[in-house]
Parts: sequence; structure tokens; C-alpha cells
Amino acid sequence: MSAETYRDAWGIPHLRADSAAELARAQGRVTARDRAWQLEVERHRAQGTSASFLGPGALSWDRLARRARLADTARRCFTALERQDPETAAWVRAYVDGVNDGLAENDPAPEFARTGLAPGHWEPWTPLGVWLGTHLLFAGFPAKLWREHITGHLGPEAVALFATDGPGTAGSNGWLVSGERTTTGHALIAGDPHRFIEDPGVYQQIHLSCPEFDVVGLAVPGVPGVAHFGHTGTVAWAITNAMADYQDLYRERLRRTGAGVEALGPDGTWHRAARHTERVEVAGEETVEVEVIETDRGPVIAGGPEGLDDGTPAALSLRHPPRVTADLGFGALLPLLRARTVADVDRALDAWTEPVNVVQAADTEGGLLHRVAGRVPVRPEENGLRPVPAWEPGHEWTGWHTPPRAGLTDGVAVMANQRGPSTPLGVEFAPPHRADRIAALLAAKEHWSAPDMPTIHTDTHLASATPLLNHLTALTAPTTATTPTTPAPPTTATTPTTATTPTTAITPATPPTTPTPTATTATTPATPPTTPSPLTPEAAALGARLLAWDRRMDADSTDAAAYAALRAAVVRRLAAHPALAPASVPPAYPEVLQPWLALVPRVAYALEHLLRADDLYGIDRAATVRAALEEVAAAPPPGTWGDTHRLAPWRALPDATGPAAEPGLSGDHDCVLCTSPVPGLTDRAARGPAARYVWDLADRDNSRWVVPHGASGVPGSPHHRDQQPLWLAGELTPVITDFTRLTKESDD
Repeated sequence: MSAETYRDAWGIPHLRADSAAELARAQGRVTARDRAWQLEVERHRAQGTSASFLGPGALSWDRLARRARLADTARRCFTALERQDPETAAWVRAYVDGVNDGLAENDPAPEFARTGLAPGHWEPWTPLGVWLGTHLLFAGFPAKLWREHITGHLGPEAVALFATDGPGTAGSNGWLVSGERTTTGHALIAGDPHRFIEDPGVYQQIHLSCPEFDVVGLAVPGVPGVAHFGHTGTVAWAITNAMADYQDLYRERLRRTGAGVEALGPDGTWHRAARHTERVEVAGEETVEVEVIETDRGPVIAGGPEGLDDGTPAALSLRHPPRVTADLGFGALLPLLRARTVADVDRALDAWTEPVNVVQAADTEGGLLHRVAGRVPVRPEENGLRPVPAWEPGHEWTGWHTPPRAGLTDGVAVMANQRGPSTPLGVEFAPPHRADRIAALLAAKEHWSAPDMPTIHTDTHLASATPLLNHLTALTAPTTATTPTTPAPPTTATTPTTATTPTTAITPATPPTTPTPTATTATTPATPPTTPSPLTPEAAALGARLLAWDRRMDADSTDAAAYAALRAAVVRRLAAHPALAPASVPPAYPEVLQPWLALVPRVAYALEHLLRADDLYGIDRAATVRAALEEVAAAPPPGTWGDTHRLAPWRALPDATGPAAEPGLSGDHDCVLCTSPVPGLTDRAARGPAARYVWDLADRDNSRWVVPHGASGVPGSPHHRDQQPLWLAGELTPVITDFTRLTKESDD
């Protein structure tokens, strides 16, 4: 036996080989068989060449990839890996050899014919480029541009009002239940990573077996091993986004000279910047020339010596750990596969770089782990808030933070991107609703089993509806209040009343760098309250209906649809108000960064803060909600939440079937079942659970998982979308590790 490929009933690949290197080669080969188109798209994105076959819509990303020097950084990191960890470098090479074998031996996927693209050749550094391209925007450095933008319009107080996870960030749910709280006496780990839902999916279910290790997990196509979610039989681990801030933007002063470009440094002198030009091919259009400049801080990703495209004087350089250290953390991947205990996982994660994650792990001996993994620079507080001037001293990186650790409370730990152990490392975090809800559900039952976990995965209670519903209460009360108080949310028989966080370490006090939104003071006097006319009968009936609603965003709920319509109307009206509307015109930064600067999504995701603040720049929020209620009552949504809240997966080539062909979804942005619309713009959900998993430490074969589509990325394959009905229903497929229960596909 060199390498063998088996499949289960869901087409999931199970690989067995004589060595780790042969297994890596088999993993690369089977990934190319199942996902050739996806691999080639990711390779081209890492190189900044995707517009050559995808057209002008991909140009903005390609320009960013070139200017940020993603491919060059990947090459640097692989060169350093060869020098410092030759075993891992050889293992990565074996994976790449398998990818090239698979691309060469298979009939191209249909997308290749549609674009005229032929499968290309992977270099040893390509997996590192794929990892960089996947995670460059993961930490949300463009949020610093938003903070600067909104501060310029509304003052520094506005930063806290709009502080929430922005349109481009990614999050996750994850919970660890110790053996004392399970039916078996062994730990359970469960959760779901929330990312843009792509087709093919961003995670690949896989089983990797050789004499050194036997691991099941969720791999990133194009990257060897199992990085984020894995189970070795004796230890399992999972991650959530720590929401750490580890990328900095510097405002540069650049000037052209006869020899090239110079940048003004913090020492007050001009320093030569690296400069060259590259040409980006664009399908159907002229080739575009891109100027690539790199200062002592990092590559210039926006603007230049002549400023932005509209002439605004600006040049922004990006500084992030892999570019500085030539280390992408790939040295952690083999040790993770070889791990047998949480101590092994812990040691492996000491080499982790990015993205910065909160990791939960457990082993069969009762060991538990809850820590942050990744590299976050030590630098001044201002660096984390906005772009800082490169020519002023005091903004340098001076070291690396020690990753924080946390414990469990009452036998559980919950992470859902809220303020937790990573609080000292970040600026903005997700609202606490998902974490609080998971903790409340876990607290409602003393002992849990693996089959119980989907009830948490699929919970649709929307706690963030409270502020808007409070305004409805005030509108329908005998005496109308301009700014209502916030009573406790109602409870139902299916809604646990306990909403405590799992540990005090997981919800510390808000740091002084991010003041609470309720402390915001407007710069414009509030409009004096007036006595409104009575609500129309239709609006009064709609208000009463929503106040009786159970706050569950179920796909078959007409009340959820009505609430979403009201919320969207409020968002649009607030964004159009003269106090906020000027912020709707963003600076002329590259198109790929514009989602972080869009006003309507920012209002949507910060709506509960905006409705609860003591004052909102003189905006009469009671009148705004009232007008929105009348608007929706006059033209109510005709169907259920799932009629408009449909999946909107990203495809490199858009599907001709359009959005109506995609399924309706339960959930919402702040539900545990996190399927994110953009209120005020669209009910469609581009982000959601990119996988679900339950790792059982009592018996790995009692573990479960599911992905949104299927194991195959080839349209027309029986396993292209065969898991979607399960994913929609909140069901999971069994994890099978016994090769005698699998179907052998090939010997390689």
C-alpha cells in the first residue's frame, strides 16, 4: 500500500497511506479530483491573476493581492519554512505534488470550459498563498478606515455607537462541555464557523490515516492537514475567531524622485521605498498596470504619491505579522495531526500565527484547553483604532503579546466572538447575544450528549430585537415616550431565562478604549418631543402582533418576516437622516475595501446601539420607528421570513439559476443560527454556518458533521449538494472512521 482512497455514503474522502508524506500527496490528489475549479480560483486569487478569466469584477481583488504582495509573502514564508522546519516544508511539497497530479489526470470541471481556463501548475509556496488570500481581510483592518471616516463626520463618540462586527468580518460559535456535564463522562466540543458561504464550500470534510496518526476534520481546500477543526481519536480541537487586531494601517508621505519613490520615516528623514510595476490581465478588457510600492512599514495597498483615484492625498501601507516575520504558522500543522493530548495541541498552537483564534480542546484523559492562539504585535493603542502617521515616532511594533488563556465555569466554556479571553488583543467584538444564548441553553440541562447539540446549533431566538420592540411598546402605550427604557426581554417556555455567561473570564468589563454606546452624547440638540397622532389601525395591529411575537427567526414565520421588514425600514430611515446621510459617501478607497465603509450595513449591525443611546444626534427615533411601522403596515411582506431570507452563496462564476433557486433559511445575524442578512439592503444571507460539527471524546465514531453543500465541488456530482437538506434541517451526518465500513475508490 502506498496510498488508498475510500469514500463513505456522502462521498467524503477517507485516505490511508504508509507515511505522512504519502498521505499529504494523496490529500492533494483527492482535493484536485473533487475541487479542481475551486483550487485554481484560489491559486489565481493568491497570485492576483483571477481577473484574467473572471473578468473586471475580480480586478479590485487582484490589485489588492498584487499591492499587498501576497505571492511574494507566501514565497518568503515557504523559504523560511524550508530553512527552519524542513520536514513540514517537504510535507507541503508532497501535498502540492498531489494537487498537480490530480489536476493533470482528471477531466476539467465544467467551469474551465465556461472561462476558457486550463488547470495550471502549483508551486510549493502556493498553499501558503491560498492561506494568506483566504485570511488577509479576516481581521478586518478596513474597519480602521470606517472609524476614521465616521469620526470625521460625527466626532469620536460615533466610534462606540457603531462598534460591532462589521460587514466583512467572520465569526463562529463554539462550546466546550466537560465530562462532568455530559452523559458519557467525556467532553464534547461543538460549534459552527460562520463565513461567507461559498460553492464549493470553504471547508472539506476529510479523514487522514497513516501509521503516525488517524485524524478526521475540516480541511481548507488547497492547504494540507487539518488546521481548524480536528479529532485524532484521543484529542479534539476547534476554533472561533478571536476578533483580535493584528494588522496596522499607516498613512504614508511619499514623494517621487529620479530614482523612484521615497517615504518619510519616523526619524524625520526620507527613505527609499521598494517600487516596481506589474501588469494584470483582465478578460475582455485592456491589461491594467499596477504600481507596487513597499515602505519600511509594509506594502502600500491604497493610494500612492499622487493620492487616491479621486486625487485625495493619501497612501496607506499595511503591516501584518507574516510580512514582518516570514512565518505563517505552518509549523503547527503536522504537530496538530500528531497530537494525542491537549498538552500536545497546546504546544502545537504555540507556533500558530494567523488568523488569531480562540481554541477549545479536550482529550480522552479529561484534559481541557481554552486559549488564544496567534501572533498579535505590541504597539500603541492608537494603532488599533485608525490609520496612524508613518512619519511620527511612537507607532512601532515592539514585541508580541502572550496569548491569553481562560477556564471553564460550571463545566462549560462558550465563545461566539464576544469579549472574552482575547479582549486585551482586540478593539471591536461581536455582541454578546449568541454567547449568552448558548450559555443559557447549556445551563438549562445538566447533562448533554452528542445527539443533543443540534438543538443549540439551530436556535433562532433573536435577543437583539429588544430595543426595537421596546420602541413599539412605547408607541402603543397610553403615554408615548420619546426614548423608551429597556425592560428585560420576555421569556417563553422554550426560552431559558438564565442568560449568564459561562465564565467571568469570558465577559470582562468593557475596556476604556471602547466606551459603551449608551454614554454617547450627541453634538446636535435633540428634537423636542411632540404629541403624535394615533397609529392607524393597521399599524396598531402590526405593533401588537410583533409585541406578541416569540422572537424566533424561523423560516416559516410570518411574524419574523414582518419584524425584518420593520427593522429594514428603520435602518433605511436612520441612514437617510440628514445627521447620518453625509457619511454615506465614503472616501475613494479601492472597491474591495468599500463594504467596510458602507453606511447602511453599519447602521443595520449597530441598530440596537443606535436605538438605545441616550441621544442620537438629534434624531427622533420614536418618530422614525413610528413612520417605519406605518410604512410596513401599509405594505406588509406577503410571505414568510424564508421567502426572502434565502441563501446567497458566493461563486466565482455566478449561477444562472439566480437567487430564487436557493433555499430559504431560518436564523439571523445575532441568532445562534447565524445566517446574516444586511437589513436595509437585502434579506439574502451571504454568510452563515460554513460547517457544523460535534466532536465526542467518549467515542469518535459518535461524532457528527455537515457542510452547506457536499463533499464534491463538481456540478452534477451526486455529492455536490447532497448534504444541503441536512444542513437546512439542522441535522448532521455521522463521522465514520472504520475503513471496513467504507467503499474503496482507488489505489494511488
